[in-house]
Amino acid sequence: MSFDTSDTPPIESQPKLWRDLLAGFSVAGLLLPEAVAYAAIAGVPPMHALLAALVGVCVYPLLGTSRFAIVAPTSSAAAIFASAVGVGGADMGYALVLLTGALFFLAGALRAGFLGAFISRPVLRGFAWGLAVTIIVKQLPHIVGVHVAGTKAIQVVAGLWAELGQAHVLSVQIGAVALLLWLVLYHGLRRFVFVPQSLIVLGLGMAASVLFDFEARGVALVGQIDGQALQLHLPDISAEHWLRAAEIAPALLLILFAESWGSVRSLALQTGDRVDANREMLAFGASNAISALLQGLPVGAGFSAAAANHAAGGRSKWASFASGAALALLLWQARAWLALLPLPVLAAVVVGILSHNLWPKAVLKGLRLGGDAWLAVMAAVGVLVFGVLFGMLLAVGSSLLLAIRRFAQPIVTELGQLPGTRDYQDRSRHPEAVRTDDILIVRTEEPLFFANAEQVFQFVGTWVAKLRPDTVLLSLEVCDDLDATATEALAEFAASLRKSGVDLVLARVKDRIRDTLARGGLIGGTEQAVAVYWSVDDAVQAILALKREV
Repeated sequence: MSFDTSDTPPIESQPKLWRDLLAGFSVAGLLLPEAVAYAAIAGVPPMHALLAALVGVCVYPLLGTSRFAIVAPTSSAAAIFASAVGVGGADMGYALVLLTGALFFLAGALRAGFLGAFISRPVLRGFAWGLAVTIIVKQLPHIVGVHVAGTKAIQVVAGLWAELGQAHVLSVQIGAVALLLWLVLYHGLRRFVFVPQSLIVLGLGMAASVLFDFEARGVALVGQIDGQALQLHLPDISAEHWLRAAEIAPALLLILFAESWGSVRSLALQTGDRVDANREMLAFGASNAISALLQGLPVGAGFSAAAANHAAGGRSKWASFASGAALALLLWQARAWLALLPLPVLAAVVVGILSHNLWPKAVLKGLRLGGDAWLAVMAAVGVLVFGVLFGMLLAVGSSLLLAIRRFAQPIVTELGQLPGTRDYQDRSRHPEAVRTDDILIVRTEEPLFFANAEQVFQFVGTWVAKLRPDTVLLSLEVCDDLDATATEALAEFAASLRKSGVDLVLARVKDRIRDTLARGGLIGGTEQAVAVYWSVDDAVQAILALKREV
């Protein structure tokens, strides 16, 4: 979102509090249409999304560390909420939000801010693209004016095709005009229009609904919004549904945190601010827990609202509070107007908001990089074919499995000395590297831990059987520490080599590993002790010197 500030004083020349208030009012104008749109995605009345936005912008600044973050419902979280609703009703959705908030609290208390890094960028890109397509497809029946059953994109497309003959012509015309207006405002006039384009389109839709009596002509409206039904209480669902919500909550936490931390961190880097991931988790936990108790949607720090806050001149958390005050005023005065909003117009705004995600540029760009980029396609296909809920679990599970696989597989390289230097490099990549006589020099390319240690030593054992060296020199430069399994496996490997008349020597051994080896009796003058050195070259020179003495 961009704002035209040519007719206003520069941000730096305006009073600080005044520009924060102006930014907050501008952000409220963005949050209102987005909240209404995301409520449609979630399958609940707009009040649930508006109240969640109000909670987010008022609670987050009390605990969060970002000056610019605006915590409110997001499209991805709303779609996941809708999937939970499809399983166990609205109360299961609120239970999911409550459990997610509790997990945020627990993760923050355990200082688990690193969790967001366990969803790879390709997975996030693929999930976001598949989610955008799914949400847009689900809005098409509202524009066409027909009812279509199904929660998956493929089901909705098939149902829509079957119902095309029953399309409501006026609804299609209204939706098409609204979408065209949104696109024109966004792509052609947004530099000249200060008011968010979504707010303009929704406002014109409500006005047209009154002037032309759309309801009497068969156009579906949002309908009466009952604020009195929202009371502070726990979700009333069965134990089975609580357990099902508990299964989904960790994945929703990862998705929300990865998306939120990305927006918070990117703005912090632009401005030189420092943000604390663990404090952010506590803030997201409080926001989601309170939102759930008031029957609100899950909330996170979306990039569009945070960027709009920064662009509008917000420079402190007062901008978030100001947007909350503006939203409260709208909840008090605008509910009757929101009830008159035509559903085709709302669906068109949702399509417009997500239209820039339709072209999978980021996914295709990632594929050219190779590596784990194929996960983006898998995540997107998972969302489109199996639904948002399974697609989300597939995306999170794929990231975790990739991390586990990368660390668990035994990647070992043989090192050789570069002529004329004291450097030792991978012989498969540097053919000029020379193998030292009777010394097998190997390096683990991943840290040794319980899942890969035994495989690594078995792999090195096959090289020993083939090359029959007098000494195995193992470089541990990528290891920061050794767990109990890796230490025991190392002791067993040294013992098996000793029985075969082969010595084991360790190089690039860091202090923490030396402490672990000392506790395990592998250094310090014991019978099973091995020699350790700070560098590979020091170890080689010591081995050669010992051989000359013999």
